[in-house]
Amino acid sequence: MIDLYTAATPNGHKISIALEEMGLDYQVIHIDLMAGEQKEPEFLAINPNGRIPAIIDRDKDDFAVFESGAILLYLAEKTGKFLPANPKKRSQVMQWLMFQMGGVGPMMGQANVFYRYFPEKIPAAIERYQHESRRLFEVMNNQLADNRYLAGDDYTIADMATWPWVRTYDWSGVDITGLTHLQRWIEELALRPPCQKGIITPPSSDLSDEELAKEIRKMVTE
Repeated sequence: MIDLYTAATPNGHKISIALEEMGLDYQVIHIDLMAGEQKEPEFLAINPNGRIPAIIDRDKDDFAVFESGAILLYLAEKTGKFLPANPKKRSQVMQWLMFQMGGVGPMMGQANVFYRYFPEKIPAAIERYQHESRRLFEVMNNQLADNRYLAGDDYTIADMATWPWVRTYDWSGVDITGLTHLQRWIEELALRPPCQKGIITPPSSDLSDEELAKEIRKMVTE
């Protein structure tokens, strides 16, 4: 049994998707980010960085893992799924996983902050992060022109890591016009039942987009 400490964010959705894809038994412990539960001592004992997601593997002496990329690797190695054994193919998956962790996530996250949440509109910052997100999308589009998935013909944890972010391109204010291969990939993964289940685990807030942005703005500026 896996305890999943999470919230309805792209990083959280990575892990719920992976758990569904891998067929692992898990229970969800919803962390209320608005209430600051991620900063409570109980959660910091699991993840010292005070961020979701995190897991505890109850089958492995209550072993805790934090950082979404590290969790994906742990689960893939635990199950032997979605991470090739072949060294070259494995490296390709790792490269695209790191591409998401170091590029897509941080750039889209900053685009969200300045486009949606920051109380002062700073056009240069908004343009910078939206432009860089678009550039990363173009890199992915080129890769997907000759590959069904990011790391080749096989669906892997690299796709699970990246799709929850890229699918929210509109929230970040990033245009995907003309990126036909990226659009195909987004739509194909959206048809996978584990992806469909993963992005509603846990359920999203009942707040409207405007109300949600207002609440997150408070977190950003406090």
